[in-house]
Amino acid sequence: MMYWLYELRTWLEAADWISDDSALYKLLNIFRYHTFRAGGAFITAFVMSLLFGEKLIRKLISLKIGQPIRTAEEVHQLYELHGKKAGTPTMGGILILACIVVTTLLWAKWDNVMVWTILFTTVGLGALGFWDDYLKISKKNSKGVSARTKLVWQGGVAVIAGFLMAYAVPPDEGVTLRALYVPFFKDAIITDMGIFSVALFTLIIVGASNAVNLTDGLDGLATGCSLTTALAYAGFGYVCGNANYSSYLGVAHHTLANELPIVAMALAGACVGFLWFNAHPARMFMGDTGSLALGGCIATLAIGCKQEIVLALVGGVFVMEAMSVIIQVFSFKTRGKRVFRMSPIHHHFELGGWHENQVIVRFWVLSLFFALLGLATLKLR
Repeated sequence: MMYWLYELRTWLEAADWISDDSALYKLLNIFRYHTFRAGGAFITAFVMSLLFGEKLIRKLISLKIGQPIRTAEEVHQLYELHGKKAGTPTMGGILILACIVVTTLLWAKWDNVMVWTILFTTVGLGALGFWDDYLKISKKNSKGVSARTKLVWQGGVAVIAGFLMAYAVPPDEGVTLRALYVPFFKDAIITDMGIFSVALFTLIIVGASNAVNLTDGLDGLATGCSLTTALAYAGFGYVCGNANYSSYLGVAHHTLANELPIVAMALAGACVGFLWFNAHPARMFMGDTGSLALGGCIATLAIGCKQEIVLALVGGVFVMEAMSVIIQVFSFKTRGKRVFRMSPIHHHFELGGWHENQVIVRFWVLSLFFALLGLATLKLR
């Protein structure tokens, strides 16, 4: 929407109502720049979070929308660490969703199919999370939507988003999103995956959504890790959308990706704002409403700038969390033994004696490290 101010400048100039040396011309001209609008998106999302966060907390408390905590019989020692969190307002992901959507619509161009696909994925998975949170609250236990129903919903949203990314986004100078790029290789190793690209994109979206959901177990953990990942993809999107930088660094260039930093910075601003209320001790949890949406948003950002494979590195903490669950379940079912004290892995360290704050901050440090490693792959081609 803000881009229309630049369009207004063009119209006023054509009508000879302003000259190119006037103050109004220069003011309106800055809205053409993606960096300016990305910065505006970050600030807008952050301020919006601060303005409405307190009100949302009060509203959730008045509606008695509190986080159900698993009982001592279910989690034993972990209940002693987290039992006091029962009743903390949840479904705060509504705030994250609202900030991302409103801010993106405000600062991004509306004719970009990548932007709309990312918003569709974010809202679609956020709606699933909202339903899951609602069932948990209404039933007053930690069980929500069944695993099968959740997977079907996630798969449906992911397939649609994957199809849009693969076939609704037009090729740009020979570059199509159906191509497969991997780190350390300048050219695509597969120039056109065809319908298999939809399958790959679906797997990435569902996997990322569940990985962020698994990470959301400690105050601010998923929020902080999503922040560093979003900032990394703001950088990837800027490089991918800029012909000069993408040519110099040897990465895929797609003009439509130049709007992705705006979405990524809206996501980052929403995370920083939410962290204001979600930092330990959390006054509000994002719930599945936020975690599923964050994972879907990050995954589609990665696909849009052709850095979906690097997501396994940039989102290293999310991968650690998901893999710890897979390893734990596989080991227990095949050997009858557990590898970790408890999964996801952040609980393993908690039960090993780390204070919750130690786990959170150390995982944030790891997330920043992984994000920087991911960005470093840009030059290693």
